[in-house]
Amino acid sequence: MRLLLAEDEEDLAQAIQTALRHDRYVVDWVSDGQEALDCLQQSGLYTLAILDWMMPGLSGLEVCQRLRARGEGMPVLMLTARDRMLDRVAGLDAGADDYLIKPFGMEELRARIRALLRRPTHIQAQTLTIDDLTLDYQTYSLSRPGFPSQTLTAKEFQLLEYLMQHPQQILSQDQIRSRLWDMNDETMSNVVAAQVRLLRKKLANCGADSRIETLRGLGYRFGN
Repeated sequence: MRLLLAEDEEDLAQAIQTALRHDRYVVDWVSDGQEALDCLQQSGLYTLAILDWMMPGLSGLEVCQRLRARGEGMPVLMLTARDRMLDRVAGLDAGADDYLIKPFGMEELRARIRALLRRPTHIQAQTLTIDDLTLDYQTYSLSRPGFPSQTLTAKEFQLLEYLMQHPQQILSQDQIRSRLWDMNDETMSNVVAAQVRLLRKKLANCGADSRIETLRGLGYRFGN
Protein backbone atom coordinates (compact mmCIF):
# COMPACT_ATOMS: atom_id res chain seq x y z
CA MET A 1 0.00 0.00 0.00
CA ARG A 2 1.16 3.52 -0.75
CA LEU A 3 0.68 6.25 1.86
CA LEU A 4 1.26 10.00 1.66
CA LEU A 5 2.88 11.71 4.64
CA ALA A 6 2.64 15.50 4.74
CA GLU A 7 4.79 16.78 7.62
CA ASP A 8 7.13 19.79 7.71
CA GLU A 9 9.25 18.56 10.65
CA GLU A 10 11.95 16.59 8.87
CA ASP A 11 13.15 14.57 11.86
CA LEU A 12 9.62 13.46 12.69
CA ALA A 13 8.86 12.69 9.06
CA GLN A 14 11.94 10.49 8.77
CA ALA A 15 11.02 8.63 11.97
CA ILE A 16 7.49 8.02 10.68
CA GLN A 17 8.79 6.82 7.32
CA THR A 18 11.15 4.38 9.02
CA ALA A 19 8.37 2.97 11.20
CA LEU A 20 5.88 2.58 8.35
CA ARG A 21 8.40 1.08 5.95
CA HIS A 22 8.97 -1.57 8.60
CA ASP A 23 5.28 -2.40 8.12
CA ARG A 24 5.95 -2.72 4.37
CA TYR A 25 4.15 0.45 3.31
CA VAL A 26 5.49 2.61 0.50
CA VAL A 27 5.58 6.11 1.99
CA ASP A 28 5.92 9.34 0.02
CA TRP A 29 6.85 12.39 2.07
CA VAL A 30 6.11 16.05 1.30
CA SER A 31 6.55 19.05 3.58
CA ASP A 32 4.14 21.48 1.93
CA GLY A 33 0.35 21.46 1.97
CA GLN A 34 -0.07 22.41 -1.66
CA GLU A 35 2.31 19.66 -2.74
CA ALA A 36 0.32 17.22 -0.61
CA LEU A 37 -2.91 18.23 -2.34
CA ASP A 38 -1.28 17.89 -5.77
CA CYS A 39 -0.11 14.37 -4.91
CA LEU A 40 -3.45 13.31 -3.50
CA GLN A 41 -5.26 14.45 -6.63
CA GLN A 42 -3.59 11.60 -8.54
CA SER A 43 -6.54 9.25 -8.54
CA GLY A 44 -6.00 5.84 -6.98
CA LEU A 45 -2.32 6.30 -6.14
CA TYR A 46 -2.64 6.55 -2.35
CA THR A 47 -4.52 4.37 0.12
CA LEU A 48 -4.28 6.73 3.10
CA ALA A 49 -3.03 10.25 3.89
CA ILE A 50 -1.28 11.43 7.06
CA LEU A 51 -1.54 15.22 7.27
CA ASP A 52 0.14 17.59 9.69
CA TRP A 53 -2.21 20.41 10.64
CA MET A 54 0.31 23.27 10.35
CA MET A 55 2.30 23.29 7.11
CA PRO A 56 3.55 25.88 4.60
CA GLY A 57 1.25 26.53 1.66
CA LEU A 58 -1.98 24.89 2.75
CA SER A 59 -2.69 23.57 6.22
CA GLY A 60 -3.56 19.91 6.68
CA LEU A 61 -7.06 21.08 7.57
CA GLU A 62 -7.42 22.87 4.22
CA VAL A 63 -6.02 19.88 2.32
CA CYS A 64 -8.54 17.60 4.01
CA GLN A 65 -11.42 19.98 3.31
CA ARG A 66 -10.53 20.18 -0.38
CA LEU A 67 -10.25 16.41 -0.67
CA ARG A 68 -13.69 15.93 0.85
CA ALA A 69 -15.17 18.71 -1.29
CA ARG A 70 -14.23 16.76 -4.42
CA GLY A 71 -15.72 13.55 -3.05
CA GLU A 72 -12.48 11.80 -2.10
CA GLY A 73 -13.17 9.14 0.53
CA MET A 74 -9.55 8.18 1.28
CA PRO A 75 -8.86 7.77 5.02
CA VAL A 76 -7.11 10.82 6.52
CA LEU A 77 -5.18 10.81 9.78
CA MET A 78 -4.47 14.31 11.14
CA LEU A 79 -1.31 15.03 13.15
CA THR A 80 -1.16 18.13 15.33
CA ALA A 81 0.14 19.69 18.52
CA ARG A 82 -3.27 21.30 19.02
CA ASP A 83 -4.90 19.47 21.89
CA ARG A 84 -7.96 21.59 22.63
CA MET A 85 -11.32 19.91 22.18
CA LEU A 86 -12.43 22.61 19.72
CA ASP A 87 -9.36 21.90 17.56
CA ARG A 88 -10.09 18.18 17.55
CA VAL A 89 -13.68 18.87 16.59
CA ALA A 90 -12.54 21.21 13.79
CA GLY A 91 -10.23 18.53 12.40
CA LEU A 92 -12.92 15.87 12.42
CA ASP A 93 -15.50 18.26 10.96
CA ALA A 94 -13.07 19.02 8.14
CA GLY A 95 -13.26 15.37 7.17
CA ALA A 96 -10.38 13.75 9.05
CA ASP A 97 -11.06 10.16 10.07
CA ASP A 98 -8.75 10.21 13.07
CA TYR A 99 -6.69 12.69 15.06
CA LEU A 100 -3.32 12.09 16.74
CA ILE A 101 -1.83 14.65 19.10
CA LYS A 102 1.92 15.29 19.15
CA PRO A 103 4.03 13.94 20.72
CA PHE A 104 2.86 10.41 20.04
CA GLY A 105 4.34 6.94 20.05
CA MET A 106 5.07 5.20 16.76
CA GLU A 107 3.23 2.09 17.90
CA GLU A 108 0.06 4.12 18.39
CA LEU A 109 0.47 5.70 14.95
CA ARG A 110 0.90 2.29 13.35
CA ALA A 111 -2.11 0.91 15.22
CA ARG A 112 -4.31 3.81 14.15
CA ILE A 113 -3.30 3.34 10.52
CA ARG A 114 -4.13 -0.36 10.71
CA ALA A 115 -7.51 0.50 12.23
CA LEU A 116 -8.31 3.00 9.46
CA LEU A 117 -7.36 0.49 6.78
CA ARG A 118 -9.63 -2.13 8.34
CA ARG A 119 -12.73 0.00 7.84
CA PRO A 120 -15.35 -1.58 5.55
CA THR A 121 -14.51 0.30 2.34
CA HIS A 122 -10.84 -0.57 2.73
CA ILE A 123 -10.97 -4.21 3.81
CA GLN A 124 -8.38 -6.14 1.85
CA ALA A 125 -8.62 -9.77 0.82
CA GLN A 126 -6.36 -12.16 2.72
CA THR A 127 -4.94 -13.67 -0.47
CA LEU A 128 -4.49 -12.87 -4.15
CA THR A 129 -4.70 -15.85 -6.51
CA ILE A 130 -3.97 -16.04 -10.23
CA ASP A 131 -4.42 -19.52 -11.70
CA ASP A 132 -2.56 -21.76 -9.22
CA LEU A 133 -0.30 -19.11 -7.66
CA THR A 134 -1.43 -17.61 -4.35
CA LEU A 135 0.00 -14.57 -2.60
CA ASP A 136 -0.76 -14.49 1.14
CA TYR A 137 -1.07 -11.02 2.74
CA GLN A 138 -0.79 -12.36 6.27
CA THR A 139 2.41 -14.37 5.90
CA TYR A 140 3.99 -12.49 2.98
CA SER A 141 4.42 -15.78 1.19
CA LEU A 142 3.90 -17.30 -2.24
CA SER A 143 2.44 -20.78 -2.66
CA ARG A 144 1.58 -23.22 -5.42
CA PRO A 145 0.13 -26.71 -4.99
CA GLY A 146 2.85 -29.35 -4.87
CA PHE A 147 5.67 -26.93 -4.05
CA PRO A 148 7.08 -25.53 -0.78
CA SER A 149 5.78 -22.10 0.24
CA GLN A 150 8.17 -19.21 -0.43
CA THR A 151 8.59 -16.31 2.02
CA LEU A 152 9.03 -13.03 0.16
CA THR A 153 10.83 -9.84 1.11
CA ALA A 154 8.75 -6.65 1.22
CA LYS A 155 9.85 -5.54 -2.24
CA GLU A 156 9.44 -9.01 -3.76
CA PHE A 157 5.92 -9.12 -2.35
CA GLN A 158 5.05 -5.63 -3.62
CA LEU A 159 6.42 -6.40 -7.07
CA LEU A 160 4.58 -9.71 -7.41
CA GLU A 161 1.37 -8.17 -6.08
CA TYR A 162 1.58 -5.38 -8.67
CA LEU A 163 2.24 -7.83 -11.50
CA MET A 164 -0.55 -10.19 -10.39
CA GLN A 165 -2.99 -7.29 -10.15
CA HIS A 166 -2.30 -6.54 -13.82
CA PRO A 167 -2.14 -9.95 -15.54
CA GLN A 168 -1.23 -9.94 -19.24
CA GLN A 169 -0.49 -6.19 -19.11
CA ILE A 170 2.89 -4.77 -20.03
CA LEU A 171 4.28 -2.73 -17.13
CA SER A 172 7.27 -0.53 -17.86
CA GLN A 173 10.23 -0.14 -15.53
CA ASP A 174 9.14 3.45 -14.85
CA GLN A 175 5.64 2.31 -13.87
CA ILE A 176 7.03 -0.29 -11.51
CA ARG A 177 9.61 2.07 -10.02
CA SER A 178 7.01 4.78 -9.35
CA ARG A 179 4.65 2.24 -7.76
CA LEU A 180 7.13 0.38 -5.54
CA TRP A 181 9.59 3.04 -4.43
CA ASP A 182 8.99 6.27 -2.54
CA MET A 183 9.11 9.28 -4.83
CA ASN A 184 12.05 10.75 -2.87
CA ASP A 185 14.16 7.58 -3.14
CA GLU A 186 17.20 7.81 -5.37
CA THR A 187 16.84 4.39 -6.97
CA MET A 188 19.45 2.96 -9.30
CA SER A 189 18.47 2.55 -12.95
CA ASN A 190 18.69 -1.24 -12.75
CA VAL A 191 16.77 -1.63 -9.48
CA VAL A 192 13.64 -3.02 -11.15
CA ALA A 193 15.57 -5.59 -13.21
CA ALA A 194 17.48 -6.64 -10.09
CA GLN A 195 14.25 -7.08 -8.13
CA VAL A 196 12.70 -9.09 -10.95
CA ARG A 197 15.71 -11.44 -10.92
CA LEU A 198 15.32 -12.01 -7.18
CA LEU A 199 11.60 -12.63 -7.52
CA ARG A 200 12.13 -15.10 -10.36
CA LYS A 201 14.30 -17.19 -8.04
CA LYS A 202 11.39 -17.51 -5.61
CA LEU A 203 9.01 -18.28 -8.47
CA ALA A 204 11.45 -20.90 -9.76
CA ASN A 205 11.19 -22.68 -6.41
CA CYS A 206 7.47 -22.95 -7.17
CA GLY A 207 8.12 -24.09 -10.74
CA ALA A 208 6.76 -20.78 -12.05
CA ASP A 209 9.75 -18.60 -13.01
CA SER A 210 8.43 -18.29 -16.58
CA ARG A 211 5.35 -16.41 -15.32
CA ILE A 212 7.23 -13.08 -15.61
CA GLU A 213 7.98 -12.31 -19.24
CA THR A 214 10.61 -9.72 -20.16
CA LEU A 215 9.71 -7.62 -23.20
CA ARG A 216 12.90 -5.88 -24.25
CA GLY A 217 12.50 -2.13 -24.37
CA LEU A 218 8.94 -2.31 -23.06
CA GLY A 219 8.93 -3.84 -19.58
CA TYR A 220 7.46 -6.96 -17.96
CA ARG A 221 4.27 -8.97 -18.23
CA PHE A 222 2.80 -11.50 -15.82
CA GLY A 223 1.18 -14.44 -17.57
CA ASN A 224 0.21 -18.08 -17.21
